[in-house]
Amino acid sequence: MVATIAEHSLTVANIPVSSWSFAIRVWLAMILALFVSFWLQLEAPATAAVTVGILAEPTRGQALDKAGFRLLGTIVGVAASIAITGIFAQERDLILVAFAVWIGICVFAANLLDGYRAYAAVLSGYTVALIATQQIDNPQHVFESGMARGAAIAVGVLSMAVVNTLMYTPDRHPRLMVQLATIRRRIREYAGAACGAEPGNSATFLTLLREIVALRPEIASVALETSSGLVRSVAARSVAVGLVAELQAARILNSSPVDVDDLDQARAALERAVDSALPAPQPVLAAGQKRVRDVESEASAWTAGEWRLRDEEVYQDLLALRSARWPLRVWRAPLYRSCRTAAASGVRAALWLAIASIFYVWAGWPAASASLSFVALIIGLGAVLPNPRSFTVIALVGTPIAAVLTGVLEFIILNGADAFPLLAIAMAPFTIGAAVLMKSQSLLWSSLGRVNLLFLPVILSPSNPQTYNPQSFLFTVLFVVAAAALLLAAQTLIPPVSDDKRRMRLVAEARSELQEPGRQYGEAPEEAAFREASRIGQFMTAGGAQDPRALAEMLSCFDQSAMVRLCEAKLIPFADGPLAAFADKARAAIVKRDTLTLRAIAHQLREAAPQAASIEADAAACLIVTSKILDRGNGVNLPQEAT
Repeated sequence: MVATIAEHSLTVANIPVSSWSFAIRVWLAMILALFVSFWLQLEAPATAAVTVGILAEPTRGQALDKAGFRLLGTIVGVAASIAITGIFAQERDLILVAFAVWIGICVFAANLLDGYRAYAAVLSGYTVALIATQQIDNPQHVFESGMARGAAIAVGVLSMAVVNTLMYTPDRHPRLMVQLATIRRRIREYAGAACGAEPGNSATFLTLLREIVALRPEIASVALETSSGLVRSVAARSVAVGLVAELQAARILNSSPVDVDDLDQARAALERAVDSALPAPQPVLAAGQKRVRDVESEASAWTAGEWRLRDEEVYQDLLALRSARWPLRVWRAPLYRSCRTAAASGVRAALWLAIASIFYVWAGWPAASASLSFVALIIGLGAVLPNPRSFTVIALVGTPIAAVLTGVLEFIILNGADAFPLLAIAMAPFTIGAAVLMKSQSLLWSSLGRVNLLFLPVILSPSNPQTYNPQSFLFTVLFVVAAAALLLAAQTLIPPVSDDKRRMRLVAEARSELQEPGRQYGEAPEEAAFREASRIGQFMTAGGAQDPRALAEMLSCFDQSAMVRLCEAKLIPFADGPLAAFADKARAAIVKRDTLTLRAIAHQLREAAPQAASIEADAAACLIVTSKILDRGNGVNLPQEAT
């Protein structure tokens, strides 16, 4: 952690040293990929350079993870190219129709995934454009073109891996441990607000929730960093799932004021939990002393105890992550998937490509297949972003910038030179500058840096020896710009799924699942809570903060479903015992949202409890808290929350 702080404190030209070292690694890997491609006389050396640009990630594990999915997506895309051209070899129009359907399917799959898995899905889509559509008049060359592309990608992957290894690219897990520990500390502060005058608000809860869920793709990449990477990845995933469960328990604690009789005990428990990782001690009673407790008041202390238990579990998982050992509980981190939204996005992507195909067929341009490939490329890369149309605009703005820079490189700096060292030196400022720009905190500048890093080798099209054809250069630039402009026109005619519709569907799906408590996904309560947390993260990404009423309903559904699942877990031990009837009645009352019956059953369970620290008393307190949450969800005594 000290090394990380020192690295960020050192700057060159007001840019952190880490950004410069990252940019230099990208440049060296790109030059190495071009050198090996020229030496092996590959047909597509530019593809190797573009692969390096795509794999430009700040840590070694992320680069390797993305490389693996890039190879997988390429294999699927080549197979689809061979299948499509083999079935419709003599029908150009049917090939374009099949290609539009395929890109729609890939965008649909990408919207059901996240991270590099989503990238692999769209890659398998636009690979067909880069292979099949560019060989639409020569279908017999599809296999050869696919093999050439695969070889170039393999060279790019190996070049990036070699440079990252030799230059000691940082691993992700040290910083990840710090992030997770920091989030745990902030959750403890949020939970500690229950003993203060002002309870924690929903803004803090949402910020913490989004930060936890956003770590999901990065946690997966830790598995490829070291020999113990898989164990660290599993431990980090368990920590993330546990943090969501702890945060949810802290939210219940904040939204349920502690009863006056239990205030001192709850405050002492929370203060000890915040100051120490150990659970609070249980009060010791004198011999023969009895303490009569009511289940309603016990429920307040139970919420503090439940949060304390979650906090201890997260602490143990953090220790497992730090020492690279398997955690006590191996949780999955499921992602919420909105099939309706994914299907709508896939249909729109297919229609955009169909509109572009119709335009190119009508225009009859000789190099229309190359431009159509860029349309598919922009559709695919934009599909993994929250706003595809914004990415199209960035591509439309960034492409002329990349074209001007490439023109300066090719016709002013190189100007006919064919020596490879001159090419490597000439590309340095352009490649390093784009890579440094990628590290910017601004989404706009970062996106422009990525576009320039990718499009520079595409427009330059390095070869051995290098060709200098102004006409070919201008045509390439024209078709790339035309692709972005045409796609933007198609997206204006058929807009992407709006944020309003995304939010409405997410709220409707949350409401529907809440009304179907019997719906099971084979998940533990903690895993289900993480899945619903990812849904809230998607809701916030779609502008959820601008819709307070829908946000309040999303949070209410989250609270209710989490407590209902927890009650189900607490009632499982009574399935075959003498209290099975009470458990069945409690489940039926939950389905009917009959909170009065829930409270009555809780009192009966508490009377059957042999002592306060028993599963019966635990279940009774859980039922009481659940009844309160359900009442608030039904509009009974609904608290005012800051959104």
